[in-house]
Amino acid sequence: MYDLMIIGGGPAGLAASIYAARKRLKALLISTDIGGQVNRTMGVENYLGYQFIEGPELIDKFQAQVSQYPIDQKVGDKVSQLAKIEGGFEAITDAGNKYQSRVVIFTTGKSPRRLNIPGETEFAGKGVTYCAICDGPIFSGQKVAIVGGGNSALEATLDMVKIAEHVNLISLTPLTGDAILIEKLEEAKNLSLFTEYQSEKIEGRDFVNGIVIKDLKTGQSKRLEVTGVFIEIGLVPNSEAVKGLVELNQWGEIPINGACETKVPGLYAAGDVTDVPEKQIVVAAGEGAKAALQAHRYLQRL
Repeated sequence: MYDLMIIGGGPAGLAASIYAARKRLKALLISTDIGGQVNRTMGVENYLGYQFIEGPELIDKFQAQVSQYPIDQKVGDKVSQLAKIEGGFEAITDAGNKYQSRVVIFTTGKSPRRLNIPGETEFAGKGVTYCAICDGPIFSGQKVAIVGGGNSALEATLDMVKIAEHVNLISLTPLTGDAILIEKLEEAKNLSLFTEYQSEKIEGRDFVNGIVIKDLKTGQSKRLEVTGVFIEIGLVPNSEAVKGLVELNQWGEIPINGACETKVPGLYAAGDVTDVPEKQIVVAAGEGAKAALQAHRYLQRL
């Protein structure tokens, strides 16, 4: 049995791994991949120490630091269920493996809700992005499209009209975000609004150069020339493995307190899978570090 099991290999899980190792805990990191959403981030300009760094490069640096410590890593296997057992927890993976630990830090993050249209997967990280806050500045002075009609899409649009040459906001329905955000959009001179339009496909060669949309009222399609497509239709917490073990909020996030504790003793959570506001790399890393320190104190009390 491990002292600590860290489930998830994004910034929160990697930071937790480093802090756990420094506390000499016998730790295991299990994750489907290393990096999570950051691997799909074209550029990071708001992480301390780097004026600009590509997402995969930042993760490589995180992983290189983690690899200096004696932490067992099981990458490529997904935890499908986490259960409470006598003396700790047991994780069961899709591959049928079982791992046990006295304490768990759950850091599985969120996954973008996808459009599932042609070109979306092919151009991910090549003009298709799911984080306007992360990647917006890269498209300064360019023509872009933002897909979505809720608050996240409207906020992304308000950010992008300040720096992009032109912004196309594409929504499947009439805008559903806050009225005050919609009012602010009316002031933008470089914005085209397409409501009740369906995104059909994203086009390009090496990088995105256009998006095809269809008017749901007339059935006619048109192509918009853009170099960036921001898909802002929400994120889904990767919390399926703890359903039934801990109560989730209405969005499927894990509620935690300031010490990253859940309502289950010995179960901690950190990063985007929790109800902590502001889903940012630096926030997730800090929460992961905090969770590991708190888990160490919990183990000391045991």
